[in-house]
Amino acid sequence: MSLVYFITHPEVEIDPLVAIEKWSLSQTGINRMHRMLTLDWVAGIKSIYCSTEKKAVDSAAVLANQLDVEPELHEQLGENNRSATGYLPREEFESVADQFFANPAESVRGWETAVNAQSRIVLVTKNILLTSPVDSPIAIVSHGAVGTLLLCHLSGWSIDRVHDQPGSGGGNYFCFNKNTLQIMHGWRAIDAEPA
Repeated sequence: MSLVYFITHPEVEIDPLVAIEKWSLSQTGINRMHRMLTLDWVAGIKSIYCSTEKKAVDSAAVLANQLDVEPELHEQLGENNRSATGYLPREEFESVADQFFANPAESVRGWETAVNAQSRIVLVTKNILLTSPVDSPIAIVSHGAVGTLLLCHLSGWSIDRVHDQPGSGGGNYFCFNKNTLQIMHGWRAIDAEPA
C-alpha cells in the first residue's frame, strides 16, 4: 500500500526579531525528530517533499540524512501566510488563529484566508502525488494549520480548529492512502509509538 505521511515540524526557536519563515527548530524539536527516526514506518519512506520555510527544511533534513533521500522543496507547502502581522505573542496568536479557522473565507488581520490556504495545500499535494514514484511511501513535511486544512479536505469536514493538531509545539503527523486519499489515521505525535 502506498502511503503519504503528512508531518508537521516540531518545536521551534521563537525569535520576535526574525521572520517567522526563518525560524529554526529548537533543540527539543531536533530531539523529537530524531526520536521519530526509530518508528517502524519511517524506514519505508522513499521520497520527501517539504515547505521552503526553515523549520520544515530543518525537519526534513533529519529524515533525509537518515534515509539518504534528497528532499524536494515546494514553496506552496508553506504555512498560512501571516506576514501581515508577523510575530504575535502566544495569547494573541491563539486568538487570531481561532478567528482564522472560525471565519475561513475572511482575512483576519491581513492573514491569508483559510479557504485560500486550503486550496493551495490541496493543489500542491495533488501535484506531488501525481509526480511522486508509484507505490512508494512518501513524506510531506509542512506546518500545522495547512496540515489541518488538508486533513479537513481529505476527511470531508468543514474547516474547524477542532481538527487541529494536538499540543502546542507541533510535531505531529497523519497518514493517508496515496491512491484512494482515504485517511489511515489522524494526528499522532511524531515521537510516540502507534496505539
